[in-house]
Formats: sequence, structure tokens, C-alpha cells
Amino acid sequence: MKPIFLFLAATSLVWMACGDAPTSSSETNSVDVTKDPAYKTGLALVSKSDCATCHKVDEQMTGPSYRDIAAKYAKATDAEVSQVAQKIIKGGGGVWGEVPMTPHPAIVEADAVAMVEYIRLLKK
Repeated sequence: MKPIFLFLAATSLVWMACGDAPTSSSETNSVDVTKDPAYKTGLALVSKSDCATCHKVDEQMTGPSYRDIAAKYAKATDAEVSQVAQKIIKGGGGVWGEVPMTPHPAIVEADAVAMVEYIRLLKK
């Protein structure tokens, strides 16, 4: 009886230890970006603007999805982030197709940079 109990106990411990193990390397490296202050700040700014008119997180609409933007600018330098921020402020076109980005002159550069940083955090 004792060997059966020990076997079942050991099997249960192994099963419990492995039950919550990540199944891929991407899961082991995942970080909850929603805890990042840049995420919270950028999300608040994007939510107050009209960005959702043309952009969604996972779907292309009039403009590219945030995930596509994040993938393109994942390794962007500070200068490139600043250029994207200027596109938010001044508008522009040609990067994502023929439909131009509407200018948002009321957004200050620091807020536009924060919005870009938020979007970059959405990279899968």
C-alpha cells in the first residue's frame, strides 16, 4: 500500500509541476506590457484622440493596425520615433498606401511620442 501511495504522490507532484509550464519560448519571454507606464500613458492619449476612426489594434482599417505599425517600428531609433510622431501631428502619406494620415496639429510632440511608444509596445 505504501509504494502505491508514494507512486501516486510523486506522479501528482510531477503533474502539478509540469501543468503550468510554458509550452513555447514566446510564452517564457512574454511580459505584461499593460503594467508599463508608457502603455498606460499612451493608451490614455490614443483613447482621447480620434485614432480609432482609422486604426485598430489587430485589424487594418483606413490605416494600418497598431500591431503592423509596432512590427515596422519595433527597433526604431529615437529619431525615427520622432519622425512617426511628426506624422501624427502633421499628417502624411506614402508609407502605408495611398490614403494619407490626417494631421492632428493639436497634439504636442511629447504626447505624439508617447502615443508611438504605446503602439510599439503592442508588437507581438
